[in-house]
Amino acid sequence: MLVCVGMFMTTLDSSIVNIGLPSIARAFDAPLTGAVEWVILGYLVIIAALLLTFGRLSDTVGRKPIWTAGLVTFTVGSALCGAAPSLPILIAARVLQGAGAAFVLSTSTAILTNVVPPNARGKALGWSAVAVALGVSVGPTVGGVLTEHLSWRWIFYVNVPIGFGAVLLTLRVLPRPAAALTRVSFDPAAPLLFGIGVAALNLGVSFAERWGWTSPRLFGVLALGAGALVSAVVIERRSADQVIDLRLFHNRVFVSAIASLILAMIALFAVSFLLPFYLEELRGFSTARAGWTLTPLPIAIAVTAPIAGGIADRYGSRWLSPLGLALASVALLFLARLDAVSSAWDVAWPLALAGIGQGLFQSPNTRALMGAAPPTEQGEASGVLATTRVAGQALSVAVAGAVFAGLGGAAAGGSLVAMHRAVTSPGVPTDGALQATFIHGFDTALVVCAAFAAAGVFTALVRGRQG
Repeated sequence: MLVCVGMFMTTLDSSIVNIGLPSIARAFDAPLTGAVEWVILGYLVIIAALLLTFGRLSDTVGRKPIWTAGLVTFTVGSALCGAAPSLPILIAARVLQGAGAAFVLSTSTAILTNVVPPNARGKALGWSAVAVALGVSVGPTVGGVLTEHLSWRWIFYVNVPIGFGAVLLTLRVLPRPAAALTRVSFDPAAPLLFGIGVAALNLGVSFAERWGWTSPRLFGVLALGAGALVSAVVIERRSADQVIDLRLFHNRVFVSAIASLILAMIALFAVSFLLPFYLEELRGFSTARAGWTLTPLPIAIAVTAPIAGGIADRYGSRWLSPLGLALASVALLFLARLDAVSSAWDVAWPLALAGIGQGLFQSPNTRALMGAAPPTEQGEASGVLATTRVAGQALSVAVAGAVFAGLGGAAAGGSLVAMHRAVTSPGVPTDGALQATFIHGFDTALVVCAAFAAAGVFTALVRGRQG
């Protein structure tokens, strides 16, 4: 339960802030584009950059010190975010908060894998999948309520008592492993290059639509990221104390689980990203109503993931993971049929089906991934898992956003909002034309996501009987 609370708290902050960005922009008299975007990007990029390093560090100094340091750093960062007197200080505090989240996320799965018996590991990982899914899914609803009834600062302040309680509970109940540590040194060169590489690639993906897919700036950032990662691999091959044991990627089960996870994240994170636009801009729902409309997704995940984990403990994940992604792909295709007059039921049941699919996939896939790593490298595997998840989320937003915006959906949504507020001018397309443009971009983006989920079915199947 302690680990699940930490995972929920840190993943919640990857989505809860989105809905408060307009209020933050108004508070600091800044446009929504530009510096304000770094309130989101600073958090995600620093997580992606540090996860692998902290995962390996936990194999050196132990899980509990890293986990505890993460909770403290995250809680302090949250308090500084809430009290930030200026936008630059808020961004800096978000980076600190993200570093704390990287500590927590890099060790959480390894802690569960170490303390839970093998015959109950799938069920435990199922609950951790619930925590992550709920953290991502309920963010818009919780953020909307806090911003509407209190202020945007409470989006951050709400973490402080939870984090403080989690630190106290950690000191009381989380055991320190008795086994001797296997690493006695830590070379910073490769971790630094890994961090630069992951951060640069995530920045490139995040800004690709804004800079242009053929812009020299984008190619420069992507080249920097690729070059840093290649250099890190070269150093790793020559190092006696590696951040990532590259032999892990010779394991078919491990590679299959990683490939399936990133495809699943690209496919499914877009649902929580795109549906609020559909509900608020096309349908004119309030923020609170839009948040409640999305609840079938996290509820279905919460019900399904622990059951799937228990089944995986008995029968393995060979069929559960591909079945889950197949159901998710079908659900995305049905969501891609939504239009301007679709009923609440038309939205709810595909969301529930997508949640069932995600629940069937997440915990069995995580069980297979962690089971493929040796006991001495569980922290490293946990870091790879969390890095893959965050990278998949960033790619999901970039891919879905690029398709949606490239087909005119984003511009049409902005015009529809203006029309809902009776801000019209001569020459603006009719409401019906705007709706058609929005729906075309929205539906096409979801079809593309469904294709990624379908590809994940095949990568999940190749793991064979060992999964």
